[in-house]
Amino acid sequence: MTPLGAKIRELRAKRDVSLKEMAAALSVSSAYLSALEHGKRGKPTWFLVQRIITYFNVIWDEAEEIQRLAELSDPRVTIDTAGMNPKATELANQLAQKIGGLSEESLTMLLHQLRVAAAKDDI
Repeated sequence: MTPLGAKIRELRAKRDVSLKEMAAALSVSSAYLSALEHGKRGKPTWFLVQRIITYFNVIWDEAEEIQRLAELSDPRVTIDTAGMNPKATELANQLAQKIGGLSEESLTMLLHQLRVAAAKDDI
């Protein structure tokens, strides 16, 4: 499941909306919406994200969160490390090889460490 998919599922549960009802309201198929939630489809278009925000009628902060999560919800990421420090290539390859076996706790820890390192380096 993608970060956006988890958020959509959470909002649907809070509002007691079925996948089929939401899909019909957005003019997409239930299969597409399910695939989007589960990371079987690529990052949604800006237009679809706006329709999701409108569908749930969310306020500014939550709308911004949905947009941010949509940007982070591409299930097929490619990392081009050409021209970077060799450690960047090693990191990308190690992550590609091992990410599937990491626990939720380990993933949370690594995300936190990456955010701290990025803040330290002003990126």
